[in-house]
Amino acid sequence: MKKFIVILTVASLFLLGACSGNGSGSKKDSKKLVISTWGFAEDFFDKEVYKPFEEENNVEIVLDTGNNADRLNKVRQGRGDVDVIFLSDYYAQQGIDDGLFAKIDHSKLKNLDSIYDVAKAPLGEEYGPAYTVGQFGIAYNADEVKQPIKDWDDLWRKDLKASITIPGITSTSGPMMLDAASKVSGADTFNEDQAFYQMKDILPNVVKEYGQTSEFVNMFSQGEIVAGPIMEMYFADLKEAVPSATFVSPEKGGYAVMNTVNVVKDSKNKEMAEKFIDYILSKEVQEKSAKAKVDSPVNTEVKLSEEEAEGLTYGEEVVEGLNTLDMEFVNQSSKQWIDRWNRELAN
Repeated sequence: MKKFIVILTVASLFLLGACSGNGSGSKKDSKKLVISTWGFAEDFFDKEVYKPFEEENNVEIVLDTGNNADRLNKVRQGRGDVDVIFLSDYYAQQGIDDGLFAKIDHSKLKNLDSIYDVAKAPLGEEYGPAYTVGQFGIAYNADEVKQPIKDWDDLWRKDLKASITIPGITSTSGPMMLDAASKVSGADTFNEDQAFYQMKDILPNVVKEYGQTSEFVNMFSQGEIVAGPIMEMYFADLKEAVPSATFVSPEKGGYAVMNTVNVVKDSKNKEMAEKFIDYILSKEVQEKSAKAKVDSPVNTEVKLSEEEAEGLTYGEEVVEGLNTLDMEFVNQSSKQWIDRWNRELAN
């Protein structure tokens, strides 16, 4: 009798295992999709974005996290078996220039028609879209600044002497600041000489350059500075530290900060990778990300209340009105700009 029970139990387990293999499939039998990303808001992405995709597509998502530069270098070196990579447009262009990304079949991205034009192919028709667009604008302490700041020109005002910060040229927003200086100089198109001459004029107002947003927040909260250019996505931290902080979209236009998503050239899961990209462009995912204050939406079907949109770069008029940089030109000019910045502007 005991022998019979053991055999029956093993047989039952076998049948149960076979049944569990039907439908969506088991994790053990699923394919892996390796995603290279920053690693912020991990709990949100795991529960609201990754898990539903895994269950629907019988795939196991494996994350490779880190900053832009480190993760891009890992792909250059062929490490990590990355399938999908999230990068800011500045670094994504480097990946394209180095031939690291696969050409994407945009016909497979069904949600592409629903996103802002500026986000569809920011680095060329053959490469990935921007899944979120932020804004590089200006923040200031309304309690400490005598006159409201409305445009880039205001950062050069004499009443702001020794009271602002600017991004360093090696930061993602450094080239945007240089382009803004060119606009302030009166140039219709980017003029390197005029931009650098204009940057020399702002130096008396600059306490210190910042390389990371945390430096901006610390200086602002401690009263070392009262204003400076910053990405809107980090403004909530600033507002929490200093309630009188105000964010301004400059009259000459803020700058689009686009986070892109691409398929790595040697990916063995290109079809699944493209499916994932289409998924994160969907109204459902974009809406969840926006309402959680994780990412500003690029899907035009996402509708937010005034409260839900607070702190986000939201709305067609806002997004399509942002200035964009030619990232291929930026990367080609980067070394020259860094050398000149260090010679002419470094303290």
